[in-house]
Amino acid sequence: MDGMNPCSHHRLFALFSAAVLACAVGRAQSTPVASAPVSVVAPALPEEPALQWLDVTTWGVEGRAWPQLERKRWFDRLPAVAEGEVTPKVWRLSRDSAGMLVRFKTDAPMIWADYTLLKERLNGSNMTPIGASGLDLYARDETGQWRWAGVARPKGKAVRQQIIDGLAPGFREYAVYLPLYNGIENLSIGVPPGAQFEPLAPRRESPIVFYGTSITHGASASRPGMVHTAILGRRFDRPVVNLGFSGNGRMDAAVGELLGLIDAAVYVIDCLPNMNPAMVREKCMPLVKQLRAVHPDTPIVLVEDRRNTNSWIRPARNLYHTVNHAALQECFAQLQAEGVTGLFYVPGDDLLGDDSEGATDGSHPNDLGFMRQAAVFEAVLRAALAGP
Repeated sequence: MDGMNPCSHHRLFALFSAAVLACAVGRAQSTPVASAPVSVVAPALPEEPALQWLDVTTWGVEGRAWPQLERKRWFDRLPAVAEGEVTPKVWRLSRDSAGMLVRFKTDAPMIWADYTLLKERLNGSNMTPIGASGLDLYARDETGQWRWAGVARPKGKAVRQQIIDGLAPGFREYAVYLPLYNGIENLSIGVPPGAQFEPLAPRRESPIVFYGTSITHGASASRPGMVHTAILGRRFDRPVVNLGFSGNGRMDAAVGELLGLIDAAVYVIDCLPNMNPAMVREKCMPLVKQLRAVHPDTPIVLVEDRRNTNSWIRPARNLYHTVNHAALQECFAQLQAEGVTGLFYVPGDDLLGDDSEGATDGSHPNDLGFMRQAAVFEAVLRAALAGP
């Protein structure tokens, strides 16, 4: 302060005091003040209006193969004769309703569902409850295209809830996809009394039949209509049979025998994610020949496994995919050399894209991955369905 006159000293002291006071006021203003807890009220569920209920078993579901054979449960994927023939794990997984859908037309302003699930557990670690145990509603728009409309959100085994309301006037077609990783004990569709309702029986057109792993089964689609098998069913506008068995798609002869009983438009064999090169060399050619023995002309599509979306940074995993692909390529070439015709091939490298964003956990596709996978399959399936 040497050389500073008294007036300057007083002005600086006044400024400093003002700054200290402002800082103290600011701290006081920013100090949290305890407040009364805020109670969060869940939105009220819609009250059930007067409804007429229609049991879907009275007109049938698509994706349920072997209608001529008895079942232990109406919504099982495999017939009763399969128990004891397929492995216990495949049999257990066949109780899931993956790939099934029910079709109808209505002019109702709202659509409800009443169904009971087989299993208490609504989802696994890489599935949403909607995808594993929910229903997924699609409708045809004025151009005839299928478009998403709504979902059922399960909270327990018994589900009775509104899927959608406020529907635009019009008599249109709907499709309801059933749960991917749970079974169904019963299912009824509810619409207001007086609404027009036309059940649509399963189409008799030969289906595209998929035999595969958890990816075919539907992991990890956010909802049942987002699996590539369902996407392709809408794009081709034809029935699809989903025989994906999580962790257990292994080109088994017992499953091949059942496949041979289906009058398929195309067989898609997509089992490599559950197999190693030795298993591929052991089982692939026998399965193809097993199908050819009963269906000489039906196209058969062999699919390489996708590369895990993080395999770019995991050299050992990337090498595993490479040698697995090589084993399937060898089988495909040998089958062609032996004169087996009507074979088609889907490479695996681009099934989930090339940006590492196509999977939930590196292995199972997310919705983006399923859309990408469907695009790759679509081109090959169009060629297969076009015939020679």
